[in-house]
Amino acid sequence: MTSVDSNPFAPFAQKMRAEGLPALAIAAFERHYALVRSGETGLMPSNSIAPVASLPDAEDLSPRLAQVGQEALAQTVILKLNGGLGTSMGLEKAKSLLTVKGDATFLDLIARQAGRSGCPLVLMNSFSTHEDSMRALERYPELNTGLPQAFLQHKVPKIEVATLQPVEWPDAEDTWCPPGHGDLYTALVTSGVLAALRGAGKRTAFVSNADNLGAVLDLRILGAFVEERMPFLMEVADRTEADRKGGHLALQGEQLVLREAAQCPAEDVNDFQDFEKYCFFNTNTIWLELDALFESLEAHGGVFPMPLIRNSKTVDPRDRKSTPVYQLESAMGAAISLFPGARAVRVPRTRFAPVKTCADLLRVRSDATQLTDDFSLIPAPDAAVSSVPIELDSEFYSFVTDLDARFPAGPPSLVHCTRLKVTGDVRFGAGVRCVGEVVVSAEKGGSLQLEDGTVLGK
Repeated sequence: MTSVDSNPFAPFAQKMRAEGLPALAIAAFERHYALVRSGETGLMPSNSIAPVASLPDAEDLSPRLAQVGQEALAQTVILKLNGGLGTSMGLEKAKSLLTVKGDATFLDLIARQAGRSGCPLVLMNSFSTHEDSMRALERYPELNTGLPQAFLQHKVPKIEVATLQPVEWPDAEDTWCPPGHGDLYTALVTSGVLAALRGAGKRTAFVSNADNLGAVLDLRILGAFVEERMPFLMEVADRTEADRKGGHLALQGEQLVLREAAQCPAEDVNDFQDFEKYCFFNTNTIWLELDALFESLEAHGGVFPMPLIRNSKTVDPRDRKSTPVYQLESAMGAAISLFPGARAVRVPRTRFAPVKTCADLLRVRSDATQLTDDFSLIPAPDAAVSSVPIELDSEFYSFVTDLDARFPAGPPSLVHCTRLKVTGDVRFGAGVRCVGEVVVSAEKGGSLQLEDGTVLGK
């Protein structure tokens, strides 16, 4: 039997094979593991990159390209990253099954977006989200085109920092982690979905997060992508103060690259967060030319040399004193550096409307956000600000159940609100309106009930 000393990866390979993971997924993890053992941190110092000064603007694209995009719909597929459980919001099911507007969930709106476009919908699920999501999709039989409707993201072992070996822990599930959405490319191959899509004549995949309902298929962007024969296109938006900690676009020589926060050395954090210098952030919405993807994977022996993200965590994320581990991940957008001729396009902020917190959910559920005819979510045309800043007391509003309990009749009117801050246990009655800047607080240790029809602010 091969010893750990002579082949330190052997225990990982054995663990992954026992779990039924495919050889290509094991090979991809082995590549990242070898980088860690060699001392690679995945860090991207500021002196190795340069800012991106300007980019083509999606709003300046010719209206003519919409017709080109219309003609390309028959060869296009919509792919949604649907692996998140929404645990940070207290959920124990797929985040996409959360009610987001009226009675509709994220997945309902995604299905309606796909149905309106006529394009097949494919979900990249995790082991945790797959069954519930597929049951929910049964309500949309028109989306069953004969193509695969979903495939599974892989999982990888956590690495004990002290030994660089598979961590051991009483709860076996805690010894595994997702490999990041950069696993998309490997999972498309191992699932057979890439081959099925290409075999059905699909050429373009429009890929975005399930919790970003602003990422609706745009015919002009599709038309430009197809007409200019791009292999890879990333949608980016203007970086603001609120985006300082998110990944940004940069240049290494003439090649576009993506730098995530976990890839930034400690001494470069201030530079990383300079949103005027690095002025474009990745919306995690991309367009892929499927033949180019196949050819690039073939050229790399089936395993993309994805930039490494080495995250330092504890084996039990709920226990900061549990064993320190590394979680090895990669970001889907980082593949921009692997496609010669890859490009980026500046898009309006309306195409980036993710729901990451209960404050985001309250904003989206309110009248400050409008559901359009194409089932995307945009700021209401008559909203006082394009995205009302909301601060909710984390002690009382961290989980969706907390939010629902304190807004039993639904969200207050926020269309004329410029800022909302809620401190303490405040419960909102029906028809509450917030106007201008609103700060409302309950006394410490007590609660405040706002009566039906209350007007707060000006």
